[in-house]
Amino acid sequence: MSCRRILCTLDKTISSLERQLAAARAAKADTEEGSPVVTKSGTKDLNESRRVFFVMGIITALRNRKRRNSIRETWMPQGEELKRLEKEKGIIIRFVIGHSSTPGGALDRAINVEEGQHKDFLHLNHIEGYHELSKKTQVYFSAVVAKWDADFYLKVDDDVHVNLGVVSSTLARHRHEPHVYIGCMKSGPVVAQKGIKYREPEYWKFGEGNKYFRHATGQIYAISKDLATYIFVNRHILHRYANEDVSLGSWFIGLDVEHIDDRSLCCGTTPADCEWKAKSGNHCGASFDWSCSGICKSSVRMKEVHQRCGEGDQAIWDTSF
Repeated sequence: MSCRRILCTLDKTISSLERQLAAARAAKADTEEGSPVVTKSGTKDLNESRRVFFVMGIITALRNRKRRNSIRETWMPQGEELKRLEKEKGIIIRFVIGHSSTPGGALDRAINVEEGQHKDFLHLNHIEGYHELSKKTQVYFSAVVAKWDADFYLKVDDDVHVNLGVVSSTLARHRHEPHVYIGCMKSGPVVAQKGIKYREPEYWKFGEGNKYFRHATGQIYAISKDLATYIFVNRHILHRYANEDVSLGSWFIGLDVEHIDDRSLCCGTTPADCEWKAKSGNHCGASFDWSCSGICKSSVRMKEVHQRCGEGDQAIWDTSF
């Protein structure tokens, strides 16, 4: 091994140790609401598991059981298959949920019953609410990087169709790149008018042009371990904007981050898009309707989309990465 290669290896080792030390210090100091994941016993579970390929968190709301069931019935393995996916492929998938403003109420009890049936939730110490999505995203990445040692961490909405084999192959191509941010990159006007959805109260910060910087659309994106660790360590000082995808993109401005614009992660659900691509053997990684920011009426249409656009249930097991 050359001296240059030895120095490079040492540099990577030192950087890794520095990140681990920073994360450990942050975890030790963290005792407030919005802290890392809370288990059933109420204790923190900090990086106790083996190295895995990726963790996929499906962001869901307390009342969205029909959406969750539509995913369970289509592209997300269940029961022993979910455990097998973790053991054989190093892929962990969980529905990500917080709690109501009155813990222990009817909604929380319903989630506990559902958890007992499916055992596929990641519980956060976070109060659920539409206007709290940026904070939930921050808490989510802090939780998963503390709980699982993975190459990548993904955020997915609960009204998106995912082909796990395609997503796995996509991530595998970037497995040795430490600072990657993968998704469908976009930019657009900053909404300043009151009473309009997606309004940004801090619109004035984006200058005269009032246009967002480039960032991944929020339906699905992935970040590498270094970036998730960065969020975990700095979560108390990272600013949150009204829109969670904008917030995440803002956290990486000024960092040495490689933005990967992968259009297979934002296919439409029409025959002219994901279905035709599937028939040609070029399946999409994720599909949704832009008009609805997800699959329109997903709890009803997810099966239809899965039948037309799905890669086949065996694909993830036949995919090598």
